[in-house]
Amino acid sequence: MFSPEGPRLRELAVQALSSVERGYDLLAPKFDHTPFRTPGSVLDATAGALRRLGPFDTGLDLCCGTGAGVDVLAQVCRRSVTGVDFSAGMLAVARERTRPGGPPAGHVRADARALPFGPAFDLVVSFGAFGHFLPRELPELFAQVHRVLRPGGRFAFPVGAPSRPGSLVYWKLLGFDTVMRVRNAVWRPPFVMYYRTLRFGGLRHELDRAGFRVELHPLPGFGQRPDGSPRARLVVARRPEE
Repeated sequence: MFSPEGPRLRELAVQALSSVERGYDLLAPKFDHTPFRTPGSVLDATAGALRRLGPFDTGLDLCCGTGAGVDVLAQVCRRSVTGVDFSAGMLAVARERTRPGGPPAGHVRADARALPFGPAFDLVVSFGAFGHFLPRELPELFAQVHRVLRPGGRFAFPVGAPSRPGSLVYWKLLGFDTVMRVRNAVWRPPFVMYYRTLRFGGLRHELDRAGFRVELHPLPGFGQRPDGSPRARLVVARRPEE
């Protein structure tokens, strides 16, 4: 599951018994060697889809972690890109990434539910972060994204089709979520990270409520399900022009 450069079992145990912020501070130096990092195939497919929608001037990677999403933004934004995360450890790794060419990149430590920006961005992206937010937190999260986008700006993130009930992936995700629920029931502070809490229907409903106009763009490189629907899509939520 982990490469030789990844964290050991004892390190993961310490991280899992920490707060979300502290856990990611500890995991940061080895995060890119874990399966928790968004796969390169997803990042590349997202960049390709955004090129067809852009170019953009300024971009923000929401919950940027070690900066892989900032690299995506650097391919489609002309003026500047910014990563925001509340883990100082993850930001420290992100700042060390080498990005030859491309627009200037900045990194800001902040909570995604209280972004310290005005309407300064044409594009906001996020990769694999929504599991850290409970469903009741989505309205404020999406309201923050809406607020920092310029009119006409877009909020984009990839989503995969739900795993088939009874499949190996289904049981793995269910097992992970069950372990996390038990952990949070008996241990404080909580570590919010669930794979099956947020459904696509709930995400879209909250995007609509926040004032976005939502489009779905298939990511064809991941193939189709037996019913012909794509296995992965890019959700593009646009803040309407005022």
